[in-house]
Amino acid sequence: MFKKKSIMDHLKKMNPYIAFGFILFFAGMVIGGTNPVFHAFLNNQLAGLSGLSDVAENSDNPTLTLSIIIFLNNAIKAVFVMYLGAFFGIIPLLFIVVNGMLIGYLLQNIAAQEGAGYMASVVLKGILPHGIIEIPAIIIACAYGMKFGTLGLRGFGSLLFSRSKLPAIGKEYEIFVSRTVPMIVILPIAMLVASIIESTLSVWLLSL
Repeated sequence: MFKKKSIMDHLKKMNPYIAFGFILFFAGMVIGGTNPVFHAFLNNQLAGLSGLSDVAENSDNPTLTLSIIIFLNNAIKAVFVMYLGAFFGIIPLLFIVVNGMLIGYLLQNIAAQEGAGYMASVVLKGILPHGIIEIPAIIIACAYGMKFGTLGLRGFGSLLFSRSKLPAIGKEYEIFVSRTVPMIVILPIAMLVASIIESTLSVWLLSL
């Protein structure tokens, strides 16, 4: 189950879902950066994240506390969104789009207030160092959630229209669940590495 080849082979099978996840993420960025209809909602989301940052700043060790907060927030969400995809894949779809919208909205605000040059600096220093790990990890989690959703939809359709297919779908579902087990380990490790980078290297680079 935890063999590298088995994991990589299964990730290749997940490529269509992962690719679709990237498309949704970047579409979310465009929507968040260009559509004012969602600004009130996005401001509420950012207020919640700001509250977590305030908790870290008021602690005895802000860097360590921020790392722990970021790690727990992202790791728990990644695992939950993967399995909550069983409800027809709706939650992973929303989660990945909203995350893209938040980044698009933030970058749009930075560009409007500080200029495109400063925005590019924020991307290179504040997002890219940890984002190259965190964003793919989030997208992979959502990809698995979307796969759960398609299996759920197929099972529901078979239950209504073709019950003879249920055993085959049930077996496929069982195999897929077993392949998510390594992700319960891999995704939190990726989030841990990303959270350490975000709370140390990214903060340091932005301070330069």
